[in-house]
Amino acid sequence: MATTVQEAIDRVGFGAFQRRLFLVCAVTWAADAAEIFLLSFALPGFSEEFDLSGSQAGLVVTSTFAGMLVGAWFWGMLADRIGRRTGFQLTVAVFAVFGLASAFAPDAAWLAVLRFATGFGLGGALPLDFSVFAEYLPTRNRGRWLVLLESFWAVGTVAAAGLALVIMPTLGWRYLLATSAVAAVLVLWVRRRVPESARYLVSRGRPDEAQAILARVAADNGVDPVGEQILVPADESRAAGSLTALLARGMRRVTLSLWSTWLLIAFAYYGIFVWLPQVLSDEYGFLNTYVYVFFIAVVQLPGYFSAAWLLERWGRLPVLRTYLGISGAATFLWAVADGTTTVLVAAGLMSFFSLGAWAALYAYTPEVYPTRIRTTGMGSASGFARVGGVVAPLVGGALFPVSLVLALSVFAVAFVLAAVVVTSLRLETRGRPLTDTLAEEQRPVLR
Repeated sequence: MATTVQEAIDRVGFGAFQRRLFLVCAVTWAADAAEIFLLSFALPGFSEEFDLSGSQAGLVVTSTFAGMLVGAWFWGMLADRIGRRTGFQLTVAVFAVFGLASAFAPDAAWLAVLRFATGFGLGGALPLDFSVFAEYLPTRNRGRWLVLLESFWAVGTVAAAGLALVIMPTLGWRYLLATSAVAAVLVLWVRRRVPESARYLVSRGRPDEAQAILARVAADNGVDPVGEQILVPADESRAAGSLTALLARGMRRVTLSLWSTWLLIAFAYYGIFVWLPQVLSDEYGFLNTYVYVFFIAVVQLPGYFSAAWLLERWGRLPVLRTYLGISGAATFLWAVADGTTTVLVAAGLMSFFSLGAWAALYAYTPEVYPTRIRTTGMGSASGFARVGGVVAPLVGGALFPVSLVLALSVFAVAFVLAAVVVTSLRLETRGRPLTDTLAEEQRPVLR
């Protein structure tokens, strides 16, 4: 009698192995977030040193997202072909090396080039983390654990704000950028013992290796190993790592909707947060800007936890739609707010619900794709987020100096449009096992 990888993992359960993997991925996630937001906190410093206009500074920030765009698509497809573990290591090595090098940039052009290379590594690290962790999770409470992993984005953001608060007034922006590279080296070291995905091995016709890894998972969790032979799904190797498979019949609606949602939420989120320190200082005269940014970052954590609690009770899609809609409404409120208290409440609500929406989206996306194209699906969706990330700093750099109300209204509309797009998604993944083949995936999608 044979069993699937998902059935084997469900029987082994959640234990010490998944907790260690969670910590490895969580540290990576926090380091990735810090790497992105440290640049926005460093923006006033390097803008002054290199005498940059708002548009020129926006181009430097955009270079990171451009690198993430290329990296997300490249590493996502590569990991579906050569394995999760190799990409898991290489992506962090790339962003550690170039993240450190960017602290020594002699001018704005070199800073942009080095940030592009840093983004190339970051762009692959994010989708790979989620795919690897999701593929080792039991069906029960999978969404909750994926959201808890994504919550470390807020931890990284808070850490970046805290570091900026301490380092920027004393040591300057170069030291600030160098700190995240230290975290990346730590991540690279702790990732050495992460095994290859058992799902990936089975999808490539290597069930014996998958069985050995699942036996290790069972031993780490203190339970008996699964005795049955691991079932190898029907051969669909031509679909592995293929963008064409993402647009195949039965997957097209899901893929296009997800690409649109990722692009819109990233455009709104990064359009606001990249310029947040400067906006708080220039528009409202907040002298200690980093304290206020720190507060707005901290409220992201309960946003994540509320989403984690609701995902397993209400479902992925209702949470995603609702949180995106409220994010848009809060951003509109911020646009017309009068007074410091109202500004902080509106900005805090936007931060709370937008990060909860990110959490739901990150949980949903790897669940909806089969194993053979899971990291391709995550990578391509993340790539469209980077498209939004590329455009957002440029739009913000152009609009914020002209009108705060106009800029925030544009980003609010993007949140609302993302909520509308999510209504076209019909496949709810709450309580649904991860699938291994395209044929298996297409049946419920078309239902």
